[in-house]
Amino acid sequence: MAEGDCSISGAEAEALIPQFKLEKLLNQDRAGCRIVLLGTIHSKPAVFIAERAAFSTEPSHLSSFVPSISNIKNLGANDVYSWFLASSNTSTTPDQPPDLKLNLMWPCTPQHIKKYSQQALRMVEETPEIYQTHVRPYMKQKREEGRLNWVFNILDGKKEQENVIYREQQGSDAGFLILPDLNWDRKTLSSLHLLGLVERRDIWSLRDLRQEHISWLKHMRRQLLDVAGRLYPQIEEDQLKLYVHYQPTYYHFHIHVTHVMLEAGGTQAVGKAIGLDHIIAQLEVMAEGKGMADVSLSYHLGEASELWTEIFGPLKEKARG
Repeated sequence: MAEGDCSISGAEAEALIPQFKLEKLLNQDRAGCRIVLLGTIHSKPAVFIAERAAFSTEPSHLSSFVPSISNIKNLGANDVYSWFLASSNTSTTPDQPPDLKLNLMWPCTPQHIKKYSQQALRMVEETPEIYQTHVRPYMKQKREEGRLNWVFNILDGKKEQENVIYREQQGSDAGFLILPDLNWDRKTLSSLHLLGLVERRDIWSLRDLRQEHISWLKHMRRQLLDVAGRLYPQIEEDQLKLYVHYQPTYYHFHIHVTHVMLEAGGTQAVGKAIGLDHIIAQLEVMAEGKGMADVSLSYHLGEASELWTEIFGPLKEKARG
């Protein structure tokens, strides 16, 4: 059949797929949900693209989805969080790799529900004054509610120690550890995602970083890249990116390390992720004694988030008069 010939029937097209003979993997993207294969059909070259279909949202499908999951393997559990690999009902052979990565939060809080609900977004500007007057007290409240129990479980050696891939103990002011992010399947290198979790508990977010922390940040940056390079030698240093979130999901300073090929979703987008190199560079040009609490930061919030409903929404209404 010549290129552009549309005379092939549907049945003939369907019959081509079983005749595909694999030569090699060309590409993998969308966090492992899409693969591009090179092969042949009848000795002629063929590119075959396979992508996992979207989940059906029909009530009948949703009600049967969870019961249909099989071969569930727990990867870890900490406080209210658990994560798993599993097989969907499309997995037909016992040796077929898991095709589902599952996260469970139980018992969950109203804040979990708000965070994961579909909602409109708003861009806000957090000035130093708004931070000190409104956001800092909000952070303090959340820390005192026990939101960081799962983090302290890791730091104190009570949970997830089998997941810790590196620990540097230099006292409470310098130590940190590295572990896989719970959303990474721990095998797809193009979607690699690690966390650098600091031991010190006085730095809640990037807002607490000052000039005195520059050498510490540079040391962590170097160690994060070196450890990732040793553990995953297939990945070169310039294939990794380091960033922090603002606002972060939890108020204990941590650094994200991801593969540059990991497709940027909402958590890596402008208005959420700030490059570690950018933070260091900004601290280096600040006046003596200044820090990230002295600059304005813009970021996006969901309309259901407490930061919007309790702080920025009311501030907007007040400004309108």
